[in-house]
Amino acid sequence: MVSILFLIAGFAALIYGANFLVDSASALAKKFSIPNIVIGLTIVAFGTSAPELVVNIFAALSKNSDITLGNITGSNIFNILGILGISAMIYPLSVKSNTTWLEIPLCFLSAIILLVMANNVFISRAGVSVIDRIDGIILLMFFVIFLVYNIQMTKTGDFSEDIIVKNYSVQKSVIFLIFGLGLLLIGGKVIVTSAVKLATLIGISERIIALTIVSIGTSLPELATSAVAAKKRNVDIAIGNIVGSNIFNAFFILGISAVISPVYPLKWSNLDMLVNVFSSILLFIFIFTGKGRRLDRREGAILSIFYMIYIAALIII
Repeated sequence: MVSILFLIAGFAALIYGANFLVDSASALAKKFSIPNIVIGLTIVAFGTSAPELVVNIFAALSKNSDITLGNITGSNIFNILGILGISAMIYPLSVKSNTTWLEIPLCFLSAIILLVMANNVFISRAGVSVIDRIDGIILLMFFVIFLVYNIQMTKTGDFSEDIIVKNYSVQKSVIFLIFGLGLLLIGGKVIVTSAVKLATLIGISERIIALTIVSIGTSLPELATSAVAAKKRNVDIAIGNIVGSNIFNAFFILGISAVISPVYPLKWSNLDMLVNVFSSILLFIFIFTGKGRRLDRREGAILSIFYMIYIAALIII
């Protein structure tokens, strides 16, 4: 019970910290006339992915590969199957901006790269599969390319969709940024420690804890952001937030984690990474086939059903 309470307190600190981070960073970005889709794909995505980043840094420092990899794959699966599924059922999501047409294939590519890097045993006949520091640097290089692309979009993009941000002064934004980061650090440390203890007490693997409780908990900011955006019919923000977050998770967060400490995937981790690839393929098919470049309510329901099947499989297996 104590571990569960600490876990809940850690998630609360993460979510509030992420909210302060997103609000203050978005306010600063708006003052510098950053386009809305770029705010969704970078600042909002980075802020909502901050919980995954902090949790993974602490997991990497403690050399806990199960939580490091499980949090990334679990979050990316939940982002597409769970969050986009729920958001599309709230309001059909159309891809209005040309920029998102590139990020969705890049999201799919990130899932493929993760699967390839985690399978040295099968690809290069290595003695053990590992995402090492060199792989981490390669992932970070992909992330730099993504950042450069978004910077270029700030110069050439033409977006009409509005995003509501707090009207903070620069000084207030900086203070809230620091406060939000402090909450994130506290929450991240508490979550990693509590998750390991909880897995030990319950008698299940840390991988399952990371893929379910930890990944869903750290993805709550993405869920809130995309669901509210869908309700307000800000479809570019709803999709851009999820696609951007998945790219951040795979390239930046996992890259940083692998540089800190090599990640050793378990045998069952391939199942999770294949589901991650499958979810990206589904999103690609739903968006780029049919009429109107959209994710409708029926397709959102299909995504949600697949997520429930995946969770049930984790529990049964």
